[in-house]
Parts: sequence; structure tokens; C-alpha cells
Amino acid sequence: MEFQPFVRTRMLDAKPAPVTSVGPAGWIRRNLFDGPLNAAMTLVMAFVIFLLLSHLLPWVFLSVWHAESLAECREIIDQRYGTGHSGACWAVIHERFFQLVYGFYPPELYWRPNLTFILMLGALAPILFTQLPRKMMVFSALFPFLGAWLLWGGSVWQPVLVLAGFGIGFAAWTALAKVNGILAIAAGLILPVLWWVFAMEPVVNGLHAVIPLGLEPVDSTQFGGFMVSVVIGVTAITLSLPLGIMLALGRQTDLFIVRTVSIGFIEFIRGVPLITLLFVASTLLNYFMPPGTNFDLIVRVIIMATLFSAAYIAEVIRGGLAALPKGQYEAADSLGLDYWQAQRLIIMPQALKIAIPGIVSTFIGLFKDTTLVSIIGILDPIGLSNAIRADSAWQGIYWELFAFIGFVFFIFCFSMSRYSMYLERKLNTGHR
Repeated sequence: MEFQPFVRTRMLDAKPAPVTSVGPAGWIRRNLFDGPLNAAMTLVMAFVIFLLLSHLLPWVFLSVWHAESLAECREIIDQRYGTGHSGACWAVIHERFFQLVYGFYPPELYWRPNLTFILMLGALAPILFTQLPRKMMVFSALFPFLGAWLLWGGSVWQPVLVLAGFGIGFAAWTALAKVNGILAIAAGLILPVLWWVFAMEPVVNGLHAVIPLGLEPVDSTQFGGFMVSVVIGVTAITLSLPLGIMLALGRQTDLFIVRTVSIGFIEFIRGVPLITLLFVASTLLNYFMPPGTNFDLIVRVIIMATLFSAAYIAEVIRGGLAALPKGQYEAADSLGLDYWQAQRLIIMPQALKIAIPGIVSTFIGLFKDTTLVSIIGILDPIGLSNAIRADSAWQGIYWELFAFIGFVFFIFCFSMSRYSMYLERKLNTGHR
């Protein structure tokens, strides 16, 4: 037989991948049935999930949303689904929704916390998302004073003169910075405190008597529900990060006094339970103020929560600093940068990228720990749930209240976790 040479002149068309290796079927095969052990675990977990959902879904969806008591809820469930059927009584959420959100805040003033929450999102936006114009940071800096005034009310001159205290401190620091650095820092810290404690209130009263502008005051005892958790959590998170950075730097400095104070503060705070600090805030902190000073309880709790979180943030950031190779510090020195320039431009950005997961975990833990304030008499969602269950109409109800509270906390905490992942991807955190 004569050999006939053949040379292909046209490429064959690509054949589709096997059905079992692409699409949903491929994903299931790779992730759920990749071997006997994986397949057995998949079947066992599917059976467990089926058992859980078969009991949970009827309880969630075969429920009552409108009733005035737990007894009425159970009567409606028996009439609709038969005697002995177990269903959720979501009517308690419907009846006490505004109380769980606002506590005992006056209903006609709900627009103030609502507006504060919207403005808070606007103030956080340029901090969380760098694509936004940097000019928006001016509003971010002013929001704490505006938000506090909206929530607590009172004279408009109160937040204006509190802001003026920071201006006094900055002016003192600027004037003395070229003379003596230590003196400039001391003046920048002490003068605002003296202004706020001794001089501000008479000036506020005088200005308000001449130009009476303000909102109806609301006492902290009327705050409650998720509003308290958001106010304490967001404020403490915002303040604890810069304070934690300063503590982390102070712990590594060569200045003996600064290092000793930083280490002592961090170790003391980390060695004391948060609930102990909250008791200190509710009972002892007011004794350090001048007689007659009304130091708001929520402000005291914010201070203690901030200090508690800052100590843990400092250790997380110290871990990020320790993870940086020594060459980064040497590179900063070779460029002729001073200490603060090196920290701002080279060291701290890299350390913060490394520490992002730990920082966000600390923030999530702090936000969940705001439920501890119920122990010192602040009616957060947990405290309000106890008050609701003490009502004779809702005695015996548990799961519905705690499920709703847990779901709302999950939304906040899951959002922080997802933002952390977004930030890591954006900054290319990790080694490739």
C-alpha cells in the first residue's frame, strides 16, 4: 500500500467541556462529591439541614404579625393552623418596633435620630470610599458636633463652642510649636479641657440669652434600643482607631515616659473586663469632675468603650508594625524622612493593611459588646427586650425578640466584615 502524506490545513473546532466539569454540575462535583468522604459528609449535612429547616421554616412563616398579647397570638395560631401548632409571634416586633429602635425617645422627635443616621452615613462615606471627593471630609469632621446636637438637643451654641475648644487647642499648639514641642503639645491638650470644663458653660448661657437658637432637649435616660448601640458603637469605633495608632507608636518609641505610660495603659485596660469599666463609668467617673458637673452617662460609656477598644487596636497595629521588614524603616531613613513623615508615608500604611482583619474583628466585637450597657441601666435592645417580657401581655416570649435583635446585629457586623474584604482586595493585602 502506497503511503499518502496528509497535512491538516484547518484547525479543528474546540469541543465543549464535559457537562460534569462545568456549570452547576461541575461545581457540585468539585465541591460536594469530590471523593467518597466528601460525598458522605455532603449527604449527612444535607440531612441535618433538612431536619433544621423542616422545623424552623414552619415556625418562622406560619406565624402571627398582628396581636396585642402572647395569649392572643397563640389563639390566632390555633385557629389558623390547628391546635398544638408551633408558630412565631412576630406581633411583639410589630407592636414594639419603635421602642426597640428608639427606646423612649419622644415619638414626635423621631426625625432627629433618623436625620442623624442619614447624615452619619454621609459623613462616613468619604472615609470608607476614597473615590469620593476629599472636600467631603470637612463635613465628616463637623458631623460629630452636629449629630450630638441633633440627638441631645439644647442650645445651638453648645456644639459651636465645643468646636471652638479644638480651635483654641490648635491655635495654642501652632503658636508654641516653634518654641517648644513638649510645651506646645501640653498647651494644645490642656487649654481645650480648661475651656470646656470651666469657661464654656457661662459663655453658652450668655449667647443663648442673646440669641436663643436650639432644639428641644432630650435626656439620655430617654435614649434606648438600637439607637444607643449605633451611637456608642460608631463613636467608640471612630475614636478608638486613631487613639490605638498613637498607643501602638507610643509603645515602640524610645521615649521612656511615653513608652511606659503606653504599655501601662494597654496592659491595664486589656487586663480588666469591659463590664468593670462600664461600672466605673456609671459610678466613679463622675466623682473626678468638678461639683455640680452633669457628666452624661452615655458620654461616660463612650469614653470607656473607646479606651477599651483602643487598647486592643494598639496591639493589633503593633502586630502589623512587627510584621514589616526592617528594610522599610531603613528605606524611610535613606530618603531623609523624619519620624512622622516615615510613619505617615511608608510605615503606617503598610502596617494598617496587614492589620485590617484584626482591626475589623475588634470593631465587630466592640459593636456587639454595646449590649453590656443594659447592666448599668441603659436600655439597649437587650435591656428593652427584658422590659418588654416583663409586661404581662408578653410574658413568656423569648425567641422572637432575640431572633430579631440578633438579625439586626448580624446585618451591621456582616456589613463590616464585607467592607473589610472589599478593603483588602482594593489594597491588595497579602502576598501573591
